[in-house]
Amino acid sequence: MALHKMDAVDAAWFHMDGRANLAMVTSVALTRRRLDFDRVKALYAARLADFPRFRQRVVERGLPVPLPHWEDVPDFDIGQHLHHVALPSPGGRRALERMLSDIASSPLDRLQPLWQVHVIDGVGRGSALVTRFHHCMGDGTSMTALSMQLYDAAPDAPIERGARRPRRRPAAADDAAGEGWFDTAFATLGTAARGVAAATQAALRTARHPQALVDKAALIAGGAGMLLTELLKTDDPPSPFKGDFALPKRVAWSAPVSIADVKAIGALADAKVNDVLVAGMTGALRAYLKRRGVDVGHTTLRALVPVDLRPPERALELGNDFGLVLLELAVAARTPLERLRLTKANMDALKRSPEPVAMRVLFDLFGRTPKAVSDIPQSLISRKASVVMTNVVGARETLYVAGVPIERVMFWVPHPGDELGMGISILSYRGEATLAIVADAHLVPDPETITRRFEREFAVLLAAAQRAPVVKKTAGADRR
Repeated sequence: MALHKMDAVDAAWFHMDGRANLAMVTSVALTRRRLDFDRVKALYAARLADFPRFRQRVVERGLPVPLPHWEDVPDFDIGQHLHHVALPSPGGRRALERMLSDIASSPLDRLQPLWQVHVIDGVGRGSALVTRFHHCMGDGTSMTALSMQLYDAAPDAPIERGARRPRRRPAAADDAAGEGWFDTAFATLGTAARGVAAATQAALRTARHPQALVDKAALIAGGAGMLLTELLKTDDPPSPFKGDFALPKRVAWSAPVSIADVKAIGALADAKVNDVLVAGMTGALRAYLKRRGVDVGHTTLRALVPVDLRPPERALELGNDFGLVLLELAVAARTPLERLRLTKANMDALKRSPEPVAMRVLFDLFGRTPKAVSDIPQSLISRKASVVMTNVVGARETLYVAGVPIERVMFWVPHPGDELGMGISILSYRGEATLAIVADAHLVPDPETITRRFEREFAVLLAAAQRAPVVKKTAGADRR
């Protein structure tokens, strides 16, 4: 069977699994009409045909130290990855939460490709389409682009349609399986330099600020220095989000909030959509910690936040191409408006940071080492934070799956390793954003209290925005 060496960054994510925290991404699309399971199965079989990763499992090969490789699964049967279930009667949101929590808690079979799909019937009059995949297969950007190959813009789209074949990744995808750690370690400097150049160019194109004119070497050096400064920070203190983990997880999600309302709130502090949503989430976390006995006025709470480094033309390539930053959450601020202003200031500072590129290089470096070695920097970084937080922009128009319109989409980001107890994700779809949480069931048995508090925090901010005076621009001001 053919073996293909795994990209170093993807290997780092493959090794990211903790004893109880697995690096699995879970997403769900809710429909108001029941899905036809056979049609969904035919859809996935047809549209994933051009993506070999979905027919490959991960094996560790090589001497003196085995490293991850992709291996074609003989006699691959897509039916082993699609499951048809129903909510127990009488159904309802609580039943769906319990079933999704059980699914999110279940490890994937390492002898098979690391993905699975569940079609859940009995969700009202509709269904829930649940997709899970291991993070080593792809990041949020690549999997969002892939979902657009599975979803359609019209209900009558044929199942068989031309899919854009992903281009080969520049990594050594066809290297000999016998190449071991010592061989790759000697090649690290050259490969990392090429990776840094590509990641830096992507970061500069994405950032669109004056740093685009800065010499790349200076940017990389600055990122490394900033990363060292971050790693020298004190660890996040013990809290309900850090502690001994168990395998069971709990999931929750908020009511959707209007992006138009988010922008109205942002006008209070000249804040962006992300600033507002993160500030609302911060207020919810503050309230939860306070209720659990934490002195929120004298604590720190940091989030580990991914920053996309992938240029748009490479969106359909699977794999991982992003950096990470540590975001200080304004949990000590007493009022929602104060939290919004501090969140904006903290987010603005990170937008000009070269730290994501340096973090990307760190993952590239340690992804070429055995898990025991790569666990060291991952643990150092994770101890500085308490949660993982990410935000993904979805489609603005209604999408269809197997001919059925999708009403809502949300996902749960993993919080892998043995330090981070909760993952927080925000996804926008059709002009609305949903906050979703997956947490260790032992540490945070009631994540729905956080999502409800997020809704209250958002309502307070929206009320303040509606009370704010409207400033009308004059024609002269517009010209100025």
